[in-house]
Amino acid sequence: MIHGNVEGIRDSVLQEMERLYEMEFERDLFLPDRLLQILVRLTIQVNREIMIYMTRDGIILEVAVGSISSVGLPERHLRRNIERLSGIRCIHTHPGGNAQLSDVDEQALRLMRFDAMCAVGVQDERATGISAAFLGDVEYGQLSIVRFGPVKPGRIPQNLWMHEIELADRRVEQAIREMDTVDEVEKALLVSTDDERSLDELNSLASTAGAVVLSRMLQKRQRPDPATYIGSGKAEALALECQALEIDLVIFDDELTGSQQRNLERVLGVRVIDRTALILDIFARRAESREGKLQVELAQLKYRLPRLMGLGVSLSRLGGGIGTRGPGETQLEADRRHARKRIDDLRRELVELGKQREMRRARRKKTEQVVVALVGYTNAGKSTLLNALSGSDVLVEDKLFATLDPVMRKIELPENRECILVDTVGFIKKLPHQLVDAFKSTLEEALQADLLLVVSDLSSPQYVEQRDVVFQVLQELGAGDKPVLEALNKADIAPVMDIIEPKDAILISAERGTGLDRLREAISSRIAQLRHQVDLLIPYDKGAALNLLHERGQILTEEYTDQGTQVSCMVDSQLLHRIQQMLS
Repeated sequence: MIHGNVEGIRDSVLQEMERLYEMEFERDLFLPDRLLQILVRLTIQVNREIMIYMTRDGIILEVAVGSISSVGLPERHLRRNIERLSGIRCIHTHPGGNAQLSDVDEQALRLMRFDAMCAVGVQDERATGISAAFLGDVEYGQLSIVRFGPVKPGRIPQNLWMHEIELADRRVEQAIREMDTVDEVEKALLVSTDDERSLDELNSLASTAGAVVLSRMLQKRQRPDPATYIGSGKAEALALECQALEIDLVIFDDELTGSQQRNLERVLGVRVIDRTALILDIFARRAESREGKLQVELAQLKYRLPRLMGLGVSLSRLGGGIGTRGPGETQLEADRRHARKRIDDLRRELVELGKQREMRRARRKKTEQVVVALVGYTNAGKSTLLNALSGSDVLVEDKLFATLDPVMRKIELPENRECILVDTVGFIKKLPHQLVDAFKSTLEEALQADLLLVVSDLSSPQYVEQRDVVFQVLQELGAGDKPVLEALNKADIAPVMDIIEPKDAILISAERGTGLDRLREAISSRIAQLRHQVDLLIPYDKGAALNLLHERGQILTEEYTDQGTQVSCMVDSQLLHRIQQMLS
């Protein structure tokens, strides 16, 4: 998809721009010569600024015609990372030959936390010079700018500028950690037609995404307005409040249609997103593994595909009328084709990664490792519990979706037992179906587990509702019949309750470490229940099988006979299968 002012540009040139998405460039070069030549040639052809977003891996994320101040690119690439740099450098051309960075360029560098801002002057069919800027140390309460250039083409200090990105990353991280320096963030207004509790959760989501919530609006409606969701009158009143508070972003608690979103943005005069887009943005921040990032991108594309809209009949050769008839496709069709192709590519990559994960699960089964999956509502304390049980140091934050990629740790249990504990992504009310579909491969860890350890936040006023959501999602995933053990976390700060549901749940405080011994015993007991009693005759020349039973199983009785050792033991199906193979 090519963003910005593409009106009047030939289809062949747009197709050449599209091919940038499929190209790969050297990851250790700041601006490869091959890419520089392409940008200069395209700038000369269209006589307009060309702007790209490029990752540290040398991948082009976005291509636009126009400057950063005139092109609205997808929010997942414009989001500000409040902890460090965004991982994206912005490279753009200046027709007219001026290679200097503008004030707008430097403001965008600070605001968006780009890795770097780079300008290429283009005149007389060649590059006149290249400038680059990076974020520096804090001066007078804000991050300073480190400038380089202009330098001549062929003299770009590639290694120096790539190293400067690393230095800028450290400077930004240190400034935030030591001085709590945070650039201006988006000012948000929240809208819900549900209830105050749902608004509270939306508020937490917005804060996790880095927004500052200045106002909230709750409107009770029997059914959403098809045009503006909240009705035209309410939308006009909301527009006045946005102006008064200088709101940057309005977030709706439910999923909006493409037309509702466009109508609201036209009336309100600010950017509008819904709960699904907000959660997708948080997931984009949190994903660290390759699989997690691929799953987030797949969910985002599936969300955006039905919302793609055309840019007018001027871009269409199928619009009808003199001069428009003939073969070709609209820009909208090209956008959809590009999105569908990327979706197919992502699915293929995820299938391959799924095969690798299945191989790892098969290896765990061969070693008779029991898998216990931690599941529960987001921010219920699953990661804290994992750390407390295993002694690990998984990231723990008081934010929604602090853990996205599954984390596995081995824990020791009473009676010489052990298991693999898997921390999975948290569930949430109104979980976008795009995420459920895209993250099925990750959620398979819960589907394939031997035991589900459901963790609930007993201190939450929405404890009952959140617990219901977890079991509803498990049912939808096809894991409703799995063995379940429940742990009620944060019991030390929870209000006193006359009746605890369910009655056999284990009261714990993962942060304080209380109740964990009882929880370990309960997990060990449940694992034992997964086994069944069998009677086996082990010939004396099959001593290895008897040793394995002593090591992995639970011997109930043992008697020596003329034919061999007669044992009665508790084993699971995997161990029994292995013993039978050894005896055959």
